Amino acid sequence: MEAIIGSFLLVAASEIGDKTQLLAFSLASRFRKPWVVIAGILVATLANHALAASVGSLVSAHVPPRVMASILAVLFIAFGLWTLKPDTLEETKETGHFGAFVTTVILFFLAEMGDKTQLATVAVAARYKSVVLVTIGTTLGMMAANGPAVFLGEKLAGKVQMKWIRWVAASLFFIFGGVSLVAAVRGA
Repeated sequence: MEAIIGSFLLVAASEIGDKTQLLAFSLASRFRKPWVVIAGILVATLANHALAASVGSLVSAHVPPRVMASILAVLFIAFGLWTLKPDTLEETKETGHFGAFVTTVILFFLAEMGDKTQLATVAVAARYKSVVLVTIGTTLGMMAANGPAVFLGEKLAGKVQMKWIRWVAASLFFIFGGVSLVAAVRGA
C-alpha cells in the first residue's frame, strides 16, 4: 500500500500546473467530450507509466539530456501550433482523422515522454521495486490532477470563446517549448 500511496502523492503533486494538465484542459475544451478525454488520459497514462516503471531508467541512461530537451522543444511547439489551428469544433464534435479518444491517447502519451511525472515514476519504481503498484499509484495521481482540468475545460468551453482558449493554451505550450529549446542549447 505504501508504494501506491507514495506514488500517488508524488505524481499528483508534481502534475499540478504541468503541461499535461494544460493539455487535458485543452483537449476537453476542443472536443467537449469529457468522459472520452478522461478515458484517453487513463489509457495513455497506464501505457506511459508502465513503460516508465519498467524501462524508463534504461532509456534515460542512454538518451543525452540535450537530445531529450530538443525533442521536447519540438513537441511543445507542435502542440502550440496544433492548438492555434482554427477548427470547426463549434459545428462538428470531432476534428482530425482519429477522434477525441485516439487523439487524446496519442497526444497525452507523447506529452508525458521525458516529463517530470514520468521521471518521478522511474524513481519511485526503483525505490519500491514494484512496476504494478507504482503504475497504479502514479496513474491514480495523474487522474486526480487531470480529471478536474478536463471537467473545468468542458464547462468553460460553453462560456469562453474558443479563440481565447486556443491562444492561452498555445502561448503556454510555446513557453514550454522555448524553455526546452534553451535547455537543449545550453546542454540541459
